[in-house]
Amino acid sequence: MKLEKSAKRISKRVKLGFKGYPEISIAYFGQNQEVAEEVAVRFIPEEGAEAMEERFISKTDARTDEVIQSAIVKIIERCQAETVTLNETIEIKSK
Repeated sequence: MKLEKSAKRISKRVKLGFKGYPEISIAYFGQNQEVAEEVAVRFIPEEGAEAMEERFISKTDARTDEVIQSAIVKIIERCQAETVTLNETIEIKSK
């Protein structure tokens, strides 16, 4: 799936706001605010349930990695997520 298409699909789901569970949350991590080297995708099947997490690591910016973005879209679809949240800022990883 093309990067633009993946980004657009994720963005569209995020804009819908909270619609219930299951919920997917996406957070990016890096050494600085310019490059996201890692992304965490958390899945919460129902309210009060423990979150399951999958992480992807990229040698480039994970936000522009076509494979990672396509994988996130597939996770959203397979989980039949009602809600998708995205942390727009990159969380700084401690070394």
